[in-house]
Amino acid sequence: MIDLAVFDIAGTTLDEGHQVYRVLRQCVEDRGATITDAQFRNWMGTEKRSAITNLLTLGGVEADTGTVDEAYGWFVDALARAYREQPPSPFPGVAEVIADLRGRGVKVGLSTGFSTDVAESLLTGIGWTVGGADATLDALVCADQVAQGRPAPYMIHEAMQRTGVLDVHRVLAAGDTIVDLQAAHHAGVIGVGVLTGSVPAEILKEQPHAHVLSSLADLPTIPEYATLG
Repeated sequence: MIDLAVFDIAGTTLDEGHQVYRVLRQCVEDRGATITDAQFRNWMGTEKRSAITNLLTLGGVEADTGTVDEAYGWFVDALARAYREQPPSPFPGVAEVIADLRGRGVKVGLSTGFSTDVAESLLTGIGWTVGGADATLDALVCADQVAQGRPAPYMIHEAMQRTGVLDVHRVLAAGDTIVDLQAAHHAGVIGVGVLTGSVPAEILKEQPHAHVLSSLADLPTIPEYATLG
């Protein structure tokens, strides 16, 4: 039985054309960082200021406060511009899965490595709302609202607190990155990887997981779904 489902946003719930990772990589490489694909993958899905700091350092650039502040500001502006030019939209079938889960009495929340302002802007852009019986979602938890973002479990646990869910064994968390699955593992919940992001199946399957699916729209195919009301 599942009482709460927590989904990542970019690459899992919303198709944003991988813009966030294109912009993030450009952000650090334009400032002189040289990073490998594997190094970059390890910071996909994490809180973005932390990702910039660590990717700059890995790439041989001194990540002092001024450098990180400037780089993060550039990242936010460039991503907003990219999203205006190519607005994100839900992956096919995802809105229907969310509605079906909530119709069966399951709470649904989103978690994200984005800051609150970016995440709220994304949801406003697609007309999704949070909180209340007539809303699209029951909770939105952003990386700047907890002590530490992924791979820490705190966003999942915060979603549990906001929705009144007590048992981690009755929580499912889905995402398209390595740290999504690591966060689910650390939280003690059912971890589901999806392949609508940029991480190949063989890499996601190296992480602790219950399922790896082609898309979040395939969630109704897992055994846990059959036990819902």
